[in-house]
Amino acid sequence: MRPRPARVPFDPRRAGGRPGSEQPPLRADRLDAAAIQAGLRTRWLARTLHLFEEVDSTNRVAQELARQGAVPGTTVIAESQSAGRGRLGRSFFSPPHQNLYTSIVLHPTATAADASAFVLAAAVAVADTVAAFVRDPSRVEIKWPNDVQVDGLKVSGILLELGSDGARVAHLVMGIGVNLNAPRESLPEEFRGRASSLRSCLGAPVDRAAFVRDLYERLEPILERCAERGFGGVLPAFEAHFRMRGRAVRVADLAGRTQDGVVTGVAPDGALRLRTGAGEIRVVAGDVTILKEPA
Repeated sequence: MRPRPARVPFDPRRAGGRPGSEQPPLRADRLDAAAIQAGLRTRWLARTLHLFEEVDSTNRVAQELARQGAVPGTTVIAESQSAGRGRLGRSFFSPPHQNLYTSIVLHPTATAADASAFVLAAAVAVADTVAAFVRDPSRVEIKWPNDVQVDGLKVSGILLELGSDGARVAHLVMGIGVNLNAPRESLPEEFRGRASSLRSCLGAPVDRAAFVRDLYERLEPILERCAERGFGGVLPAFEAHFRMRGRAVRVADLAGRTQDGVVTGVAPDGALRLRTGAGEIRVVAGDVTILKEPA
């Protein structure tokens, strides 16, 4: 996963946002790529950094960069997205100058089946960063597979997309969105009951540049560990934020079929283990709803 030294040429006019929008003028409420990199203690992650005022989707831009030969760790940040995407085809609410929307190009030697482990590994880095900012790890948890929550409310989501070369995984693009400074009351009504932001959780605004640097510095080593040892090497860190064991859940697969069960843990390959009436099963993908406890 170490990068080659060459920097990839890129035309910001093709990014799906406003022409010439790379590196927007610095203002108090805007991120600045040079300032982020100046204090960044990573070896390869975000050493090549593209920052845009607006794009359609940071994942789409990062995919384009990857197809052009972007080095591992090439990173995209946007101040806003006009068509941000979440898991299972959902939209991702992306107001300007408030949150973090970033995507990272990776080149691990992984199969498509193994790639999902990087999502869970990234969730650990996000959870660790959020815990450092709220200063109370007990408030932070990972809802399998990759939603990071504070006090039971979602503050972050992660989307992994693969680029393939025939049967081989050519690259991965890791998209991470974190609600930092958008007030909870500004979220779309359908999200307000289950989502929040760090600002709303803390009662004070978050230094976005500091959060970005902290996240990248935590993300780099955990992605390396996942690449070298698989999810088993990340599992103890994941378990530190995993509080679903013993909870009753309903899992919907991509076809909409549901299965109820009680969570018994997470397998070394990242699968969710459920105890059902028919015995224990493994869930490798799906949408999980935590069921209310009986009164």
